[in-house]
Amino acid sequence: MASKSTMSNTMRIWHRYLGFFLAGIMAVYSISGIVLIFRDTNFLKRETIVEKKLEPEMNAEALGKAIRIKGLKIEAENGDMQTFKGGSYNKATGEVSYKVKSLPKAIEKLTKLHKASTGQPLWYLNVFFGVSLLFFVISSFYMFLPKTSIFKKGLYFTLAGIVLTILLLYIR
Repeated sequence: MASKSTMSNTMRIWHRYLGFFLAGIMAVYSISGIVLIFRDTNFLKRETIVEKKLEPEMNAEALGKAIRIKGLKIEAENGDMQTFKGGSYNKATGEVSYKVKSLPKAIEKLTKLHKASTGQPLWYLNVFFGVSLLFFVISSFYMFLPKTSIFKKGLYFTLAGIVLTILLLYIR
């Protein structure tokens, strides 16, 4: 079994080089995470008009599914023309025109980092990133000897971080 100092040195080396390797990933991940916080606002979003031809005589629920607008409600109806928030639908012809607000393509790609599922190649990066961050948590406790005051203060800061996170989870 490796001695404590050898294990500590090994953890320091791995921590250092993995940190350098992940610095770019962490920068991109943090920026995209900050942008995602504002996803329910119009921050950085651009408005575009979409025009499509759908099936005629669709009800509001089917229309909402077809154009991916949850809870679509028809606000006004004038003959075959139905108006909803941000657009209109012609029941006779199936033509629909509506406004969509979306992030620029580059930022949209960045936000997909956080939304990746197992059906997408990005999930490998997400799992690697999560495991690497867990390694950082564990290896940080090998940076200082347990009997030093810095280590003990570090434990207090760790506890404070855990408590703050739990409190924020339950505050509404």
